[in-house]
Amino acid sequence: MAGMAGKTHGMPIPPRPSPGSPSVDIARVWAADGELHVSLTADVWEDPAAGGIMLVDLARQVAQAYERSRGITQPQALARLREGFDDEWGNLTKEPHDPVEG
Repeated sequence: MAGMAGKTHGMPIPPRPSPGSPSVDIARVWAADGELHVSLTADVWEDPAAGGIMLVDLARQVAQAYERSRGITQPQALARLREGFDDEWGNLTKEPHDPVEG
């Protein structure tokens, strides 16, 4: 992955909506050796469309992170994210190979 040289730090667990609320780890994604390595819990929602909503929510958080760290506006970052998504969707570069639970 471009721009990942030397970055090996862990990330904090995000805060829960309220103390004691139920929560579940849905996905872990690592960039290593020029590839993504993913572990998923696939049985969180009955309808796969909920996973699509989660991906859009995640894209918005990625856009916010780009705005904070790189000075790119959220609409610009979202547009580039969408371009990358559409490009990859139309021409998959590789099949996923990591384990999926659930």
